[in-house]
Amino acid sequence: MPSKTSLHAPSRAHLSLTNVGITLGSKQVLNDVNLSVTSTSRLGIIGENGRGKTTLLKILSGHLTPDTGTVALHGTLAVAEQEMSASGGRSVGDAVAEAIAPSLEALAELDNASQALAEGDPGADQWFAVALEQAEVLEAWDAERRIQLALEALEAETNHAVLLSTLSVGQRYRIRLACLLAGVHDFLLLDEPTNHLDRGGLEFLTARLRERSGGVVIVSHDRALLADVAESVLSLDPTPDGRPRLYGDGYAGYLNRWSAERVQWEQDYAQQQAEHARLQQDLQSAQDRLISGWRPAKGSGKHRRATRAASSVHSVQRRQAALDAHALSIPEPPLVLSFPSLASSNTILLSADAVSVAERLPHPISLDVCGGDRLVVTGPNGSGKSSLLNVLAGQLSPTAGKIHHRHGARIGLLQQESELPGNIQVNQLFASHIQRLLSRELIRADEVLDLEVFGLLNSDELATPVRELSMGQHRRLELALLLASRPQVLLLDEPTNHLSIRLVDELTEALEITGAAVVIATHDRQLLRDTAHWPRLQLQ
Repeated sequence: MPSKTSLHAPSRAHLSLTNVGITLGSKQVLNDVNLSVTSTSRLGIIGENGRGKTTLLKILSGHLTPDTGTVALHGTLAVAEQEMSASGGRSVGDAVAEAIAPSLEALAELDNASQALAEGDPGADQWFAVALEQAEVLEAWDAERRIQLALEALEAETNHAVLLSTLSVGQRYRIRLACLLAGVHDFLLLDEPTNHLDRGGLEFLTARLRERSGGVVIVSHDRALLADVAESVLSLDPTPDGRPRLYGDGYAGYLNRWSAERVQWEQDYAQQQAEHARLQQDLQSAQDRLISGWRPAKGSGKHRRATRAASSVHSVQRRQAALDAHALSIPEPPLVLSFPSLASSNTILLSADAVSVAERLPHPISLDVCGGDRLVVTGPNGSGKSSLLNVLAGQLSPTAGKIHHRHGARIGLLQQESELPGNIQVNQLFASHIQRLLSRELIRADEVLDLEVFGLLNSDELATPVRELSMGQHRRLELALLLASRPQVLLLDEPTNHLSIRLVDELTEALEITGAAVVIATHDRQLLRDTAHWPRLQLQ
């Protein structure tokens, strides 16, 4: 009597890519990617915006076919996309029903096999054994309860009658994530899973991913999640040979090895550039001799002149061949953040006296900020963190209380989001910003820095219209504009938003040692860990 449910075998599950490459439009997004994921893998995929992380996830899930290479999947797979369909009048209950359908089918199969076994049907014992094993693998008896617990832990909608179309993107994502975390797929693919979660949801997600049986692939900028979950890391960031790098010793190992690799890359690049410059100089010297230096002294014979000319020509040819043979095969290493020297002062630069803002910062806040101070502002969404930083910067007037800035103190604010004119090139916007700072005597002429020195934007990006920048590029430009004002107080609202992992680490190190006072408002768990020794201001 055949089983209607194929046996689920997690131990034999396997997902692999071999020499995978893909070009989208005119850009090669992925090249020569080799990857093997087992049912015990915990893989993190990292890379700056536009490096192909989501594209790779789509290839792994079978939603996108690569131009080259092969993809092999043995087992079951589920994907937690950022957007969940709400069409067709689907409800929360429909989403839950779809998630538990395999478990219900397995239980129905087990019931049928039990009935056949009770009636003594031939082959019923084997049918029953297979059906029982499948139900046990799926943990079918507990499926609906697990989803309910996950919905509650992620603070998702638990009312099955609620239509998905009435929920926000974030609310729908939490429902989808709860259904998948409660499931038992062989592989779970997650694209930026922390985007819509609060602290409790993040802790639940982390614990569930660490304990689940089945492979996990995570595309994420969340360094805390990667540190807590990832046992191997695939980096799609630039490399000397243009190929991805797989690090098998977790996120901490990735950081250590990548740091060493970049030092080597910078040394090799510098040596190659120096050798190329030397060969160019040799060629130029030989060409100069060919033009004027080969002529012998007056009175020399015709044979001597001809010999000297031929020798000079051959010298030029040899040096040209040497230069041509010396290919510049090592690309320029990634930019490194260069933080300007910011002044420090022992005096109070700004102070707040019982400030509050109606409906935005309800509880009065008093504080003093001196040069070199450090402060982290924490609190749940809506507690007024952004409002407080805007009040401290003088961008928002308090409803009650007073703000005082020391005369001449430079207060710089990096907001969560800012509006920059889009119809101007990056370098033009920066130049006009510098002129405005000079005309208002906010900085001196000897304090002006070029945009390139910050290591935030490359030469190609400088000539790009602001409206064409990615979110990450836009954020780096905002940071450059802030640093150009040479602030004595840095007020940073979620400073890690949209920045690459590499740049966030560099920024964290710079903030630790800068002479300026630093006040940060953040939900970034890794940044909170890295600044655990800083004083805290908890908003309610």
